[in-house]
Amino acid sequence: MTPDAPERAPIDPGPAQGPGPDTPDPRRAAHEAGRAARDFFRHLWILVAAAGRGLLRLWQSGFARTAGVLTRKRDRVPPVAAARPAVAGTAMRPAPGAAPFGRLRRRPVLLAVGAAILLPTLALAIYLLAALLTLPPLGGAVVDTGQRAITVEADDGRVFATRGSFRGQKLTAADLPKHLAQAIVAIEDRRFYSHWGIDLRGLARAAWRNALGGGVREGGSTITQQYVRLTSLNQEKTLWRKVQEAFLALRVETTMSKDEILLGYLDAAYFGAGAYGADAAARRYFGKPAKALTLPEAAMLAGLVRAPSQLAPTRNLGGAKERADVVLQAMVETGAITQAEADAARKQSVTLKSPPEAPPGTNYFLDMIAGDVKRLAGTDGDMTVRSTLNLDLQSLAEGVVARRLDKDGAKRKVGQAAMVVLSKTGAILAMVGGRDYEDSQFNRAVQAKRQPGSLFKLLVYLTAYEQGLTPETVMDDRPVRIGDWEPENDDGRYRGPVPLRTAFALSINTVAAQLGQEVGIPAVIATARKLGIQSELPNVPSLVLGSGTVSLLEMTRAYGSVLSGRVPLQSFGIHAIRGAAPQPLYVRADPAPTAQLAQEPRQMMLDSLQAVVESGTGRAARVPGQIIGGKTGTSQDFRDAWFVGMTPDLVVGIWVGNDDDKPMNRMFGGEMPAGIFHDFVQRASAQLAKGKPRPSAERAEPAPAAAPAQPPTPVASAEIRGVPEVIDTGTLSLRGRTVHLLGVVGERGHLARQLASYLRRREVVCSLSEDATGRCRIEGDDLAALILTAGGARAAEDAPPDLLGAEEQARAERVGLWGR
Repeated sequence: MTPDAPERAPIDPGPAQGPGPDTPDPRRAAHEAGRAARDFFRHLWILVAAAGRGLLRLWQSGFARTAGVLTRKRDRVPPVAAARPAVAGTAMRPAPGAAPFGRLRRRPVLLAVGAAILLPTLALAIYLLAALLTLPPLGGAVVDTGQRAITVEADDGRVFATRGSFRGQKLTAADLPKHLAQAIVAIEDRRFYSHWGIDLRGLARAAWRNALGGGVREGGSTITQQYVRLTSLNQEKTLWRKVQEAFLALRVETTMSKDEILLGYLDAAYFGAGAYGADAAARRYFGKPAKALTLPEAAMLAGLVRAPSQLAPTRNLGGAKERADVVLQAMVETGAITQAEADAARKQSVTLKSPPEAPPGTNYFLDMIAGDVKRLAGTDGDMTVRSTLNLDLQSLAEGVVARRLDKDGAKRKVGQAAMVVLSKTGAILAMVGGRDYEDSQFNRAVQAKRQPGSLFKLLVYLTAYEQGLTPETVMDDRPVRIGDWEPENDDGRYRGPVPLRTAFALSINTVAAQLGQEVGIPAVIATARKLGIQSELPNVPSLVLGSGTVSLLEMTRAYGSVLSGRVPLQSFGIHAIRGAAPQPLYVRADPAPTAQLAQEPRQMMLDSLQAVVESGTGRAARVPGQIIGGKTGTSQDFRDAWFVGMTPDLVVGIWVGNDDDKPMNRMFGGEMPAGIFHDFVQRASAQLAKGKPRPSAERAEPAPAAAPAQPPTPVASAEIRGVPEVIDTGTLSLRGRTVHLLGVVGERGHLARQLASYLRRREVVCSLSEDATGRCRIEGDDLAALILTAGGARAAEDAPPDLLGAEEQARAERVGLWGR
């Protein structure tokens, strides 16, 4: 503190913690402790020097006497006797006058005892002196907390993920609530306001309890020691660090007030879930600054510093509450609060306003935009990112991919899948980078480069249309030889003269090869570059059949360029980035006018894409009542299968295959990939039209009912009510009748027992068809949707859309049987 520094308002430590009139001043005690330490080292040096001089004199005296005795003995021995060898079996006897040898045998013992005392003392003094002389500067440690916190919002403003480390605002005495200061002192260092940085009584108590407990159960570090460890030292558990920590604690107590030490500690302490500092923790867990904390919230935060990773309420709310109760009782024992206040605080509910753990599937998207955030924001502060991700479509995309892989993946030898959903403007609305993010973080939608097969024909035909050909132009489907390359059709047939529209719809390879030769491979590559494909493309005739390697995102963007007319269509995942200041760090502006595809070739290409779905290889992607276009792709030996399709508003790209590049079991792009597209678009259109809210397994809210597609809900012929018995999670016994929940494939075991516990003594109302299948309601909620949302069962293949959505949400949130 400098003489000109403004006075700080003291923090009220409470009635039992502040220094009273009879309590020694800690600053004066710290000064006295420092002076005592200097006197100790001075006297220790005097003692060591004196002991060294005495030991040297003793050694010199013993050496001189030994030399004299040996000289006298040599002089008394006759030369003949000296030369005569000793007779075997006889012992040498000491000559008269050899008594000094007995004293000499005793002197080495004295020397060893002296050395045993002096040398450790000297080593300890040198060790302490070295630790004192090499103390780091106060506040010199820079804690690497990783990247600053990023809070990620969906396109509608819902927070769904956080990453990085929260730092919050530095506290002042006016910002710190009295209860938080009292709680920290009560649970961490009750004698904080009376000791001088090191609490010998606390050290002795901790050592005694650890000895009784058979391990380290309690630490003896004061808040001052913890503060210097966090701000000036590393976290190594070594004797050297502990010694320097003690010296620094003494120094801090002489240069800072107790209030400043406490504030510094609360700014540096880690509170779990990426929150460093009390203000960051208050905002992370409760959505408020530290100065607005209530007593139970302050007690919960104070309880976290001992084990922040284990007790973070975002992952262990029960443990955090139990620890908060311990803190409240400690505050009662120190007199900070009364027992009545503690009891009232325990009854108050603590509501977390923290974003949940990111749904695992969204991590592929989060990984992708992480680099963009750093590049666009250009700051290290905490940030909030408004992303383009649509949580409804993301959940739906994850669900339809998982369902198809679960159903046919093993049989068709398909191990992985990826999916990208773009809007007409290029916003990434959903992204599935693989089957399971927890098993593999490799994003197959962005990072994988695979052969697109016939998917690449879009670029060949668009080039041909731009050069004057039309969908009605007729070409001959016949055997073709271009150098050493002889392309063949998948079915081995040749159809003779066919219009280009038909050739594209049926994905005839020989026609595409001839088109490539007519328009030129360099022109095809130029079209690919124009539509945003940046991957290296070989200038070879087989490029027209997809012999190059590209990413799924690249191909989806290229198809999006045809849909929107923009070339290239730029995909993006971020709308805006906000920091602490009112002014946004980044806002995506409307893109500047770019080149447009010529209208006539674009319309021809869109017409050809629709022909693929209407009558060609993509018929599995058809959705009744929807205008759909798209293209299938299958690489050599069935190593990759693709489908990129579009509606008037969306572009959806799907890839399936294996990470090790092993062939699948004759999997074409018109099968599983087109089927995934169909499942997604059929239900995404209804979701987008109705704005269906996202269900939550945590609240056990069912997805709102949507108009069923196929098959229709059975017409109810009877309604019964009562308290059911659970046969499995999809089958009940109600008033002597077996009730099968519509669209639910039940599970037995612990899931059935959990359902039975939930339904105990609760009435359900079931509307049944003649085959005893129907929907049941409990307290106004659909029972089947509740069960599926909680992960208690699987949805049947023919389940209504609302139940399929409930299952997909459970998959995304990894609850119930979908948990790991």
